[in-house]
Amino acid sequence: MSSEELQRKAKLRRTVPDDRGMIDVPFLTLVLLLVAIGLLMMFSASYVRASYETGSAVYYFARQAGFAAGGLLAMFGASHLNCHIWQRFAKALYALSILLLLAVLVVGVSAGGAKRWVELPGIGQFQPSEVAKFALICMLAAMMAQYKEKMAEFRYGVLRIGGVVLVIVALVALEKHLSAIMIICMVSLVMMYVGGTKKRWIFLAIGIAVVFAVIYITAMGYASDRITAWLNPEADAQGKGYQVLQSQYAIGSGGLFGLGFGKGRQKHLYLPEEHNDYIFAIVCEELGFIGALGIIVLFALLIIRGYWIAMHAADRFSTLLAVGITTLLAVQVVLNMGVVSNLLPSTGVGLPFFSYGGTNLLMNLGEMGIMLSISRWSSSTR
Repeated sequence: MSSEELQRKAKLRRTVPDDRGMIDVPFLTLVLLLVAIGLLMMFSASYVRASYETGSAVYYFARQAGFAAGGLLAMFGASHLNCHIWQRFAKALYALSILLLLAVLVVGVSAGGAKRWVELPGIGQFQPSEVAKFALICMLAAMMAQYKEKMAEFRYGVLRIGGVVLVIVALVALEKHLSAIMIICMVSLVMMYVGGTKKRWIFLAIGIAVVFAVIYITAMGYASDRITAWLNPEADAQGKGYQVLQSQYAIGSGGLFGLGFGKGRQKHLYLPEEHNDYIFAIVCEELGFIGALGIIVLFALLIIRGYWIAMHAADRFSTLLAVGITTLLAVQVVLNMGVVSNLLPSTGVGLPFFSYGGTNLLMNLGEMGIMLSISRWSSSTR
């Protein structure tokens, strides 16, 4: 066999995906650290309410630990799948997400004036909007990979991409799920920017989104109430502003080093949603500024590493998929911490890996597995 043929076969082997690539160890380590800390804080934040509501102090913790175990298995499985399987089934996932969102409108469970969940026998409540976020990311990445240079054209970069996004946004809007709309729009705009849509169209889309948000908040009374509670919580300290004030009390009482793990006071049925959307307030109270800052740093490192994986991905689809997943994580973290500290009005966004909820945790960890798959693919082709 000639030397030219040997070189050609060696080059071919380097471009064919296999399992010899190494997953991104720093990314995996950060995920496992956040999951472990999140479980510990979920137990500390939830045991008082769990004892009061169920008679078992570990009720919420045990369920969350089960979801975490399932999520880690999903992460492990996804990390060994060829990441391009999500490109192949992007349309099917997108169609499935639409059906699930329609199902919510028909058989969904209502809570707090909104209908966002489907009750699954023996499992509990399932939130289809979490699946829709991931399905949309896959669909956008697949379309942008297909269009390539055409993304600069209005027909492809705006009309077709925007149409796919608007279908999901419209269905989520019918569920009165403002936070999901915000997340979907932010992630989509970042992907459009990376994908090649012209900046002027992105700025136009941002303007339209702002107008829509104002109209939506004005039309939906529950959303405008949240704005009022955000701007002046003291005006209704026992009503709309109660949760905001209790969260601020928790953060303020933590000081520099915190009251100590398990020694927080606001979780004693003072702060609503202390084990869910407002768990970061308990983190601040028990671990203090230093502990909270440490968790923020871990999230920041994970997000930076996620974008690093995107930059070094093997192809256009993998890059866009990694950008979408990382941006989804980043937006959720920023929104949750902003709400808990009252920098932003209440949105109902949980803190990834920390807040109680099976759908969110399973999806988060599954998406982290896809990021590991992208890193494995990239290392196997370098």
